[in-house]
Amino acid sequence: MFKLKENQTNTKTELIAGITTFFTMVYIVVVNPIILSDAGVPFEQVFTATIIASVVGTLWMALFANYPIAIAPGMGLNAYFAYSVVGAHHGITYQTAFAAVFVAGIIFVILSLTTFREKLMEAIPENLKHGITAGIGLFIAFIGLRLTKIITAHPTNLVTLGDLHSPEVILALVGLAITLVLMVLGVNGALFFGMIITGIIAYFTNQLSFDKGIMSFPSLPEGLIVANPITALTDVIQHSLYTVVFSFILVTIFDTTGTMIGVANQAGLMKNDKLPRARKALLSDSVGTTIGAMFGTSPTTAFIESTSGVAAGGRTGLTSLTVAILFILSAFFGPLVGAVSGLSAITAPALIIVGSLMMGSISKIRWDKLEEAFPAFLIILSMPLTSSISTGIALGFISYPLLKVVKGKWREVHPLLYLFALLFFYQLAFLQH
Repeated sequence: MFKLKENQTNTKTELIAGITTFFTMVYIVVVNPIILSDAGVPFEQVFTATIIASVVGTLWMALFANYPIAIAPGMGLNAYFAYSVVGAHHGITYQTAFAAVFVAGIIFVILSLTTFREKLMEAIPENLKHGITAGIGLFIAFIGLRLTKIITAHPTNLVTLGDLHSPEVILALVGLAITLVLMVLGVNGALFFGMIITGIIAYFTNQLSFDKGIMSFPSLPEGLIVANPITALTDVIQHSLYTVVFSFILVTIFDTTGTMIGVANQAGLMKNDKLPRARKALLSDSVGTTIGAMFGTSPTTAFIESTSGVAAGGRTGLTSLTVAILFILSAFFGPLVGAVSGLSAITAPALIIVGSLMMGSISKIRWDKLEEAFPAFLIILSMPLTSSISTGIALGFISYPLLKVVKGKWREVHPLLYLFALLFFYQLAFLQH
């Protein structure tokens, strides 16, 4: 079913890759409820809804697209939901906001059933694809450094070196060193075993504890939040949430597209600069978004942490299937998941190392042609600095056709790039983001 031999992998490698991806992204089941609870959504509701959406989207990716890419509610989109949609609009409850997410999800499904999103992925120039891969690499490495406080905020320089004497930073550096040694020695599953060893060290140094126990039963105190598509559409029209739906669509399309390109490039899954079974893969986030909105969570997207599983050898949907199963189990192990995901030093070293591996795409960019190189550079620079994949892509999409027109090479630009350059300009200039 997963064509393991054809993809030059085996069951053990895929399982370890799935476990590695899960542990690098499982923080979302704790962080997402914390953020959405600021919009008034009950914590237990979002916790369970996050798992449901992640399982649905990731299972779709595993069973229909056969790719090692995990789906879950996206960071950034949850903050936009809580603070820009519910928080900034008087009279907009979280129930109404979820109606907007649901409508966006339905539109996603329709777009994904056509060739539109597939053609969009193919329309992105090769140099921008390499820039997206490298930008995501820099972004996730920066996330790893920031979460572990190796890098901290600075009032003047924005970021600076953290306290290298703090227990969390020391643990992260030790975990990074252990994982690097395992990687250099060519140990299979080095990223996963690095996390296990770091977790053991954390436990015996009293940085990891299980005070709240290990197991708990999931619940949905609100039940189904969005049950009727007609009612959801009516809510969007009544409250004029058109720009909200548009923002969800635009950001999620390019978050997922960018991530899939980055992961596929790293895994060597692109064939002739195209992603096979792209339409089936692109349906995963749209289905996850629609189902997730019904239960109470923000839009889903392909997770950049999937690159850690690819670095561990994951090449097929068996990796994603493993992630989905672990998400199901996590519903019954909320306290355990919360304890492990709450200590970033365990998982962040994997993100830093994977980031370095993805930066290799920089060598494939045509730096001798400024009209090709500068848009890619903007993508690479802006993704970590704005903490947004879609913003990085937006700046690349806007600058690329402009420079091509100035160069007199406007015919080389796909018409879809002109369209999205205008849409991104409108979003950045006039909408909240």
